[in-house]
Amino acid sequence: MELYVNGEKLDVTLENEKTVGEVLRSFEITCEENHMATIGIVLNGTQISADDFDRAAAELLTDSTKIELTVVTEQEIKDAFITLGQKFRSLAAAMEEIPSKLQANKADDSKSSITSLADTVDDFCHTATMSALFPETYGNLKINGNPLHEFFADFAQILADFQKAFVEKDIVSIGDIAEYEICPRLSAIADAIDTVTGEQAS
Repeated sequence: MELYVNGEKLDVTLENEKTVGEVLRSFEITCEENHMATIGIVLNGTQISADDFDRAAAELLTDSTKIELTVVTEQEIKDAFITLGQKFRSLAAAMEEIPSKLQANKADDSKSSITSLADTVDDFCHTATMSALFPETYGNLKINGNPLHEFFADFAQILADFQKAFVEKDIVSIGDIAEYEICPRLSAIADAIDTVTGEQAS
């Protein structure tokens, strides 16, 4: 049997493991001890989905069995959150400046901030999903006291209004939404990240 973790082949000695599932259970214990979590399993070149897991786990080990695992560490999640927190604070400052930039006919600068905002929100949602693998550390992640899904349901409507204002070239609404709706929400996300990572706002 060959075992790879994040692309690196491990020197593994089997004890009493006879099936793929037994190997995975042993590895999961190692993950828990080292604050890691498995996020992907490839068995003999085939990606294993949740629906396929029981079948794959029952497979007997052979000399040619190849298991490739993708893992994420709690520290990696923390580092990603810290980087995102810094991005959200920068974006909050950029949103606050949009009204003055629009008045100075610098609409292109505003559009680049909006593109960055969309990408950063996507990255945050992905990282937040991964953080659920470490509930003891990130289980209390809330924004303005609200669960993430509630916060982003509200935020999505704000962003939709923002996009509509751009389409309609409603300069007043663009500025107001950026400064009074989006900016404080981005700061709230950054504050929530600081809370769960132990970082201090700068």
